[in-house]
Amino acid sequence: MLGLLGIDADPIKSREHILLSNLLEEAWKRGDTLDLGSLIQMIQTPPFDRIGVMDIDSFFPPKDRFELAMSLNNLLASPGFESWMTGTPLDIDSMLYDPSGKPRVAIFSIAHLSEAERMFFVSLLLTETLSWIRSKPGTTSLRALLYIDEIFGYMPPVANPPSKQPLLTLLKQARAFGLGVVLATQNPVDLDYKGLSNTGTWFIGRLQTERDKMRVLEGLEGASGGGEFDKGAMERVLAGLGKRVFLLHNVHEREPVIFHTRWAMSYLRGPLTRSQIKTLMEGKRDVAPAGGTPMAAAVERSAKKASTAGRQRPVIPPEIQEFYLPPGPDGGSYIPLVIGAASVHFQDRKKTVSETRDVAFIASIDDGAVTAVDWANAERVDIDIDRLRREPPDDAEFHDVPSAALKADNFDDWEKEFDDFLYRQERLELFEHSLLGLSSEPGESERDFRIRLRDAGRQERDRQVEALREKYANKLKRAAERVRKAEQKVEREEEQAESAKMNTYVNIGTTVLSALLGRKTISRSSVGRASTTMRGMSRSSKEKQDVERAEEDLEMRTEELAELGRELEQDIAELEESLDPDFAELETKVLKPRRTDVDVKLVALLWGQ
Repeated sequence: MLGLLGIDADPIKSREHILLSNLLEEAWKRGDTLDLGSLIQMIQTPPFDRIGVMDIDSFFPPKDRFELAMSLNNLLASPGFESWMTGTPLDIDSMLYDPSGKPRVAIFSIAHLSEAERMFFVSLLLTETLSWIRSKPGTTSLRALLYIDEIFGYMPPVANPPSKQPLLTLLKQARAFGLGVVLATQNPVDLDYKGLSNTGTWFIGRLQTERDKMRVLEGLEGASGGGEFDKGAMERVLAGLGKRVFLLHNVHEREPVIFHTRWAMSYLRGPLTRSQIKTLMEGKRDVAPAGGTPMAAAVERSAKKASTAGRQRPVIPPEIQEFYLPPGPDGGSYIPLVIGAASVHFQDRKKTVSETRDVAFIASIDDGAVTAVDWANAERVDIDIDRLRREPPDDAEFHDVPSAALKADNFDDWEKEFDDFLYRQERLELFEHSLLGLSSEPGESERDFRIRLRDAGRQERDRQVEALREKYANKLKRAAERVRKAEQKVEREEEQAESAKMNTYVNIGTTVLSALLGRKTISRSSVGRASTTMRGMSRSSKEKQDVERAEEDLEMRTEELAELGRELEQDIAELEESLDPDFAELETKVLKPRRTDVDVKLVALLWGQ
């Protein structure tokens, strides 16, 4: 944020950074929600007197604090900053998964922002991503992928912009949490050497300058870990890379590999304009649900039944507890309601589930009904009863109280009805995945459970795929050995056939030559050569048949090896499908409380607006 103001926010030297950090920490300790407007007020009047051992006015004089507050106020009031205060919240979990828990792609376009705003957003995004992965358990499977195109300026080798530290941290730690980081740049010199050393896989294309080549060579030599590295040969390889030809360096492989990318037809129009992005996103933005809160609905029903409000506070019997909700921003008169609060315990020893749920319901009071308070139509609310007010504001106005709410005995009856209502109504639903043997945590939504299932499924898939490959390894090895022996047999048979063929040609040539020399009689040796020639032709024919049989055997062995490969791929595909949470049928287990597991804390009169 200070970067948007052009302030070099060094955590040690910048007094602006230190002041804001202390203000944020103070708000965090007090549990206060802090927006930019509140922060501006706190800068002018800090809630503490000292920073470190120095007085606040000595460390940061009031005049200078006012100038900082004015700078932030100008930033807040500028028309261009309004877009930062609206839109989808920067929540990584909701951006990676839709409401049903299925993964999706989130694309952030910063082409329309200024340089300072780009740095602000990228730093914020990287920090949020770092916080997100630290909330996840470690895994050896890929959970998500962060891809940044044109990394120039965000992780330079010399400067220290706000984006550099979280990006380096992600490169060092993200893999342990299942997050892959992919960075793209046209010049390797744009990257800090610490980032290069923490990158496991490099795809290196044509390098235009000698500096780029030297940086890559230095990195490859360092990544070799002191092993054999022929710098001259690698330099020649890099110099000879053509279009669509890449050098793959993988820390898990012994040496780099050259490969060609496949041809792909692309219809991309290039960078999108803001209007084009708006057109693409039409109808796809997340929309908040319409309608008021449960509290507002209960107040509205009671207001319709209550008489005209007056300024005088109604007299309530001392046996009846009274509580007051804080007044709303628009004021208004207080409406009499009934609040019930309790704790409900759920337990399942088989699944080691022990969950206590604090609940609160607000009900309207119907003086003319048989049952003045109907808990079945009450609204569940999220209220901390310990923070409810005991006294109303001085200028409060009140509606009349129904006569049923003026009898303490009625509250005792409503408490018993509330206890019975919770026993019959409250349930704890847990989702189960029988194949993985996992159950959802209490309060975990189906979306979050499916996301967790996806992580567990990937790990189980990787484990079982590895087991499958080990299971097939010996079979594939034996089949490959049979193919190798069949190939050798074909080569031997071909050599023998060729040798027999040549012998036959020699014998035929000798016999024909003897005949052409004009001998008048056929000697015994000539007859022998003719007989040998005939046997050679027969043997040549036999050798040819042996070659054909050897080739058939090779073809059969090759097909057996290919069939084993297809079986392995099919087993892997079936395994992946069975462990895919998107197609998994989840079972629902419902836990209900025992009578003794419902503990009603209070049923009291609540004044709300």
